[in-house]
Amino acid sequence: MESYLINKVDEIAFTEVTKDDSLWESGVLDSITIVEFATEVEDEFGISIPFDDIVVENFETLSLVMKYVTRKKAESSD
Repeated sequence: MESYLINKVDEIAFTEVTKDDSLWESGVLDSITIVEFATEVEDEFGISIPFDDIVVENFETLSLVMKYVTRKKAESSD
C-alpha cells in the first residue's frame, strides 16, 4: 500500500514523499489534487471516501492515509 501511495503522489504532484511527509499543510497536494488523490485511493482499494472525510486528520501524511484505508476496509467487511 505504501509504495502505491508514494507513487500516486509523485504522479499527481510531481514530488517525491515519504510516508511521514506533510501532504496538505506543506502544499504538496492542494484542494484539487487531494480530491484526485482520494479518488485514486478509492479505486485502488475498493473503498468509498465521503467528501467530508477528505480532511487533514485523514490525509495529512501517507501514514494517516494508510490508517484511514485500513479502517475503511475493515468497516466495509463488517
